[in-house]
Amino acid sequence: MEEFSAAGSERAPPPSMPAMSAPIVKQSAGVATGAPVKISARDVNVFYGEKQALFDVSMDIPDRAVTAFIGPSGCGKTTFLRCFNRMNDLIEKCRVTGTLQIEGKDAYAKGVDPVVLRTRVGMVFQKPNPFPKSIYDNVAYGPRIHGMTKSKKEMDEVVEKSLRRAGLWDEVKDRLGAPGTGLSGGQQQRLVIARTVAVNPDVILMDEPCSALDPIATAKIEELIDELRTNFCIVIVTHSMAQAARVSQKTAFFHMGKLVETGATEEIFTNPRDSRTQDYITGRFG
Repeated sequence: MEEFSAAGSERAPPPSMPAMSAPIVKQSAGVATGAPVKISARDVNVFYGEKQALFDVSMDIPDRAVTAFIGPSGCGKTTFLRCFNRMNDLIEKCRVTGTLQIEGKDAYAKGVDPVVLRTRVGMVFQKPNPFPKSIYDNVAYGPRIHGMTKSKKEMDEVVEKSLRRAGLWDEVKDRLGAPGTGLSGGQQQRLVIARTVAVNPDVILMDEPCSALDPIATAKIEELIDELRTNFCIVIVTHSMAQAARVSQKTAFFHMGKLVETGATEEIFTNPRDSRTQDYITGRFG
C-alpha cells in the first residue's frame, strides 16, 4: 500500500467552554497518554449517492486503547467506523473521499484488497452472529481460510488461545463440537470476539456490541474489552455514555455527520469544550 501524504490538515479545535461544575460520568479506566497512532483520518467525507453523510472528519486513533464514538442516531459514527475496514464499499453508490491510513498505509490505495484489509481490521456487530457451525469451527474458520496453521495441533492451539482471550474457554472447553448458535447471547458475542481475534487483527471495531445483551452479559463484554485493549486497538460505537466512560480512554462526539469534539474520555465527560457535547451528555437532546 502507498504511503500516506501530508495532505489534509488537523481540524481546528472548537472554542473553549467554561469548565463543567461536576463530572457527569466518572471514568474508571486510565487515560492513555503518548500512545502511538494506529489509525489516522484526514478530511474524510462519505456520500450515499447525492446525500452526504460525513463531513471532513479528521482524527487520530491511538493503538492499544479503546476509542469510543458517541452521538445521537444518524450522526455518522457507524458510517465513520465502517470506513476503517471498507464495509461501506458493500453499499451501492457509497463514495468515500479524504485519506485514511492504518499504520501509515493508505487503506483506500489502489491495490489494497478489502478482503485482506478486513482480516487486519476485524468487526463485531450489534447482534451476535456466530456461523451455523460448531464452536470450534467458528473460531477456526478465519485461520483455516487464510492458511495460518499447518496442522491440527496448531489449529487447536489457535482455537484455545482465542477462546481464552475472549474469556470463553472455561465455559465451552468440554463442548467444542456443539453448535455456536446454541450458546447464550453473551456467550455468542464472546464467541464472535474469539473468532475475530483468531486471525490476529491489528484493529477491532465494535458496533454497539452490547445493545442486544442483558446487564450481566454486558458487564462481561466490557471487562473483556478492557483486557483486549492491552494488545489491540479497539474502536467502539455506543449509545451508552456510561459504557463509553467505563471502557474507553478516548471519546469522539459526532453530530449531524460532523466530528464535534474528540479528546480524553474523562475530559469529554467532565469538561467538554463545545456546548453541543455538553448538551448531549446531559441529555438535552439525543
